[in-house]
Amino acid sequence: MKRLMLFFLCFFMILPITVRAETPLTAAFIRDQQLWIKKGNQETQLTKNRYIYAPQWSHDGRFIAYIDGDAQGNKSQLYIYDTKENEHFQPYVTVETSDVKWSPVNNQLAYTSQGILNVTKLKNGRPHGFENVSLGVSGFQWFPNGKEFIVSSQASLHPTGWGPISLYQIPVDANLAKEKMKLFYTIQTNDNDLFAIDADFFKFSFDGKWISFLATPTASWSMDSNSLCVISATGTKFQAIDHMLGYKNWFKWAPSANQLAYISGEGRFFVENKKSTIINMPIFNQQKQYTPNGYVDLDIEWFSPDTVIVARAKENKEWKEGPVPTMFTTLYEINVTTETQKPLTFPKQHEIDETPQVIDSYLTWFRKKEKSVHGDVWVREGLSGKSKRWIERIDEAPVFLK
Repeated sequence: MKRLMLFFLCFFMILPITVRAETPLTAAFIRDQQLWIKKGNQETQLTKNRYIYAPQWSHDGRFIAYIDGDAQGNKSQLYIYDTKENEHFQPYVTVETSDVKWSPVNNQLAYTSQGILNVTKLKNGRPHGFENVSLGVSGFQWFPNGKEFIVSSQASLHPTGWGPISLYQIPVDANLAKEKMKLFYTIQTNDNDLFAIDADFFKFSFDGKWISFLATPTASWSMDSNSLCVISATGTKFQAIDHMLGYKNWFKWAPSANQLAYISGEGRFFVENKKSTIINMPIFNQQKQYTPNGYVDLDIEWFSPDTVIVARAKENKEWKEGPVPTMFTTLYEINVTTETQKPLTFPKQHEIDETPQVIDSYLTWFRKKEKSVHGDVWVREGLSGKSKRWIERIDEAPVFLK
């Protein structure tokens, strides 16, 4: 009997133990227009029978701000989900907005509504009520200190043409007081070098010394070309550095250096002339392109100080008219130091890999089939780790808690 028990004990000791490794990531995402959260391997549905979009995590991960809208775009009400209290609430009775940004230092929300910049107050650590900050605002962003905003005011149309774009530095507690509105910079535009009527998508470099943004022309022109601009955080040095399309995720600062990676190129169609480019600050005139001839890059992300991830496809210069062809992108790794490049993902035929995102040491991306309205989130630890599907059948790439 003892021999039999010893045999079974030894047998089970040498059996392989299967453990389902948990992905240590947390994401908010939209599935069938409803808000969900996934933490590790656990998914939780947060809304039902609504039309949710644009979720955003607060800086500490306690709250998710989102827009409750409709398919026609006639409704865009701000809601907040409190993960601690498991509760959805509105910071005010009704807030109609489509541009919302969390403070980088606390749980205040700033948003624009009909050209008015507002900021929520705090009550028991939660966003509650609001105060007016400034009138005449088109685009805005928090300064890294959480005490001020950089704000753009759209140019005015005169009989002689469009006027300049004004940028302002405004304290959070301005409360519409004119004497608190500090002119930060005036962008002089013209039809030849820099034609624009507005500015938006402000992004600060890792050390807060530089701000990148897009200067956008009138609606029809902006579909084909916008001006990527950089200005110092003191408002003393400004330059328009290149032309690109109006996608806010197509330009990103390096994680630990004043390098700006972006996708340059004009023309609204993705079939050609979309090149991954990197520029160093404060040397504005030394752009370097990394996309090889015959290819286009259609998404970009920093993985490390010397590695950039892009979504790359072959050019299609033969297309001239008819339905716009699908660009089947694959993720590539670019080492900006050695200038070596290699593919990272291998989607099947008629699959598209896009929207690379880096969270700590993990690379994630969104994979979907041609003409599909849903896709899956894939995850890989490091650049050489094993890829696995983490979230299935969602509407778009998720928003990660970082």
